[in-house]
Amino acid sequence: MIYTLLLTLLVEGAVVFVYCAVQKRPAGVLLQASFIVNMFTQSMLWIVLRFFFRHYLIALITAEVLIWLVESAFMYKLPGNKLSLSHAAFLSLCMNLSSFGVGWFLPV
Repeated sequence: MIYTLLLTLLVEGAVVFVYCAVQKRPAGVLLQASFIVNMFTQSMLWIVLRFFFRHYLIALITAEVLIWLVESAFMYKLPGNKLSLSHAAFLSLCMNLSSFGVGWFLPV
């Protein structure tokens, strides 16, 4: 579990850096927001998958969609981010698709 959290933080942190470079924004606040929200959402994902292991794929997809929504809202609402809702949703989607893709193809 710790390995998946570290991998998620690394992958999603890289996405935040790329986003900030393209948008010419400082990365510090967004990296902090990503770290904080991932501590919560990764725990949520582990709990969901543990309880609904018989329906793993459905639980995984449902949880990932909910995680995307929670992270989007958090990135939008956190003071200092100054992201519009559409930018927060886009950034969160990119972060989650990246970490999901890496996690799907790696034996973690």
